[in-house]
Amino acid sequence: MNIAILSRNRSLYSTRRLAEAARQRGHSVRVIDVLRCYMNIVPHAPEVHYRGRKLEKFDAVIPRIGASVTFYGTAVVRQFEMMGVYCVNESVAISRARDKLRSLQLLARKGIGLPVTGFAHAPDDTRDVIKLVGGAPMVVKLIEGTQGKGVVLAETDPAAESVIEAFRNLDAYFLAQEFIREAAGSDIRCFVIGGKVVAAMQRKARPGEFRSNLHRGGSAVAVRITPEERSAAVRAAKVMGLNVAGVDLVRSGRGPMVLEVNSSPGLQGIETATGHDIAGRIIQFIEQNARPNKTKTKGKG
Repeated sequence: MNIAILSRNRSLYSTRRLAEAARQRGHSVRVIDVLRCYMNIVPHAPEVHYRGRKLEKFDAVIPRIGASVTFYGTAVVRQFEMMGVYCVNESVAISRARDKLRSLQLLARKGIGLPVTGFAHAPDDTRDVIKLVGGAPMVVKLIEGTQGKGVVLAETDPAAESVIEAFRNLDAYFLAQEFIREAAGSDIRCFVIGGKVVAAMQRKARPGEFRSNLHRGGSAVAVRITPEERSAAVRAAKVMGLNVAGVDLVRSGRGPMVLEVNSSPGLQGIETATGHDIAGRIIQFIEQNARPNKTKTKGKG
């Protein structure tokens, strides 16, 4: 098969592992910087060009779209969909997962467990926003934040008011969210491929930190998850429409609660913690599912 990996940096661990796994299984691989692509939008003859040439026909595309280039990246993925190329994660699914508010609304509609969450921009009554989520301690996070950036733990109501006022002065959209004490600074990343959890790790925040992101110094170990947690992860990925997803959840007294669904989950943490060949599993999924024009939206989303 001829496989394209849409990634801005070919030296990233995830990109390298996917290319390596594909080549080990006998496939041709090309890493393409999504921002260097440009598109010919013509009725019945869509094309993607790259570095002065029309791109060759691919059997499958693996989108590794960074949060900062979601708009343009999903446009390129949509163009490949219009060309009938199989995309591991489709443009509409990536857009759903990247929109934190939309993703939480979709998950809530399907009855998937979530921390109590409020959404605001410039609330007239800051105290009522705080009351919506049960008061402090609470988490306030920017809609556009990634990898734990723009996320603040407010331990008192006055502190929460100050953070919300600061975000309002930034003219920013934000989420106010219940703080799950039982999680004790840890969460679980479930790696879902083709409707199955293939690996799971528990991430623990470093001392003095409540965010468990590995980019912020957190640690990770393999973990055995419960059937309820497995079901929540699979359902969350399905709601987003993602074939490959990293579903982050926390354990609470009310059962597993989904925090986020990631459409381009990193491979280094999960492969290191569990010892599983996740990149190989993704390529295997492509081998079993990639077919011309096998796309749900065909670029219409």
